[in-house]
Amino acid sequence: MNKLDQLRAMTDVVADTGDIGAIERLQPQDATTNPSLLLKAAQMPRFENLIATVKAGKYSESESCDQFSVAVGAEIIKLIPGRISTEVDARLSFDTQATVLKARELMALYDKRGIGSERILIKIAATWEGIRAAEILEREGIQCNLTLVFGFAQAQACADAGVFLISPFVGRILDWYLANTDLKVTQPSEDPGVQSVIRIYDHYKNHGYDTVVMGASFRNVGEVEALAGCDRLTISPDLMEAMSENHDTLARALMPTTSTLNAPPPLTEEGFRWQTNEDAMVTDKLSDGIRRFAADQVSLEHILLRDH
Repeated sequence: MNKLDQLRAMTDVVADTGDIGAIERLQPQDATTNPSLLLKAAQMPRFENLIATVKAGKYSESESCDQFSVAVGAEIIKLIPGRISTEVDARLSFDTQATVLKARELMALYDKRGIGSERILIKIAATWEGIRAAEILEREGIQCNLTLVFGFAQAQACADAGVFLISPFVGRILDWYLANTDLKVTQPSEDPGVQSVIRIYDHYKNHGYDTVVMGASFRNVGEVEALAGCDRLTISPDLMEAMSENHDTLARALMPTTSTLNAPPPLTEEGFRWQTNEDAMVTDKLSDGIRRFAADQVSLEHILLRDH
């Protein structure tokens, strides 16, 4: 078997793309999108008719993006056996109630297309407000993917809230350390992004949390291989294709353990904010990620509203 098939035997492989053609070729279990990926999709010839349909609907800016993201998600759902993750507008990242309302609206749009909630994950930035929104949604049966996870406090708060899945970012953590420190990484075990996911994974398994760990934002195949065995990994098509062309043996890196430790006390808001504040990487990358997704959301709105 090639390395991608070996990885599939121990980890659920998720496609990190809005490229329908890549999903058809690579056949992942699940798929994820975000405003940046949807912006790229909106510029593909394949989606010209879909964009025309959205424009013809004369929707508002926000409604246009929701219609487009759900339409793309519905196309992807046809090609995968599992779930599609659809992201809430990043500009709502610090508004719990607005995030809850937007998530319900997205689920209603999927429902109108005959797609059940068991096929959808709602993506929300892992701010304190976003985690509180996810806690409400999870109680309503709307399962969530908390994204832009860079620090342990975020992961702990998500587990406390009973979030279905988190997406700790690997490559963006490495990016920060390479840009802001003298760190030299010669092998994946030295990669701070890889180390962060391993810490979270081990903590969840040792304390019996059900929250799924899905490593994300990979810069190279070495990072992916260093997390083989993680619950899920969402991988870009180019890295998936590179693994499919390699037939060397892939060793399992992460092993699930039997829960032996009592869960720690829930993290308070004060504790969450202080731990986040004390880690410059987390503070920088979380805010940067939200800004970037918000900017791409605005660019997508311009495409969808052009010629109105």
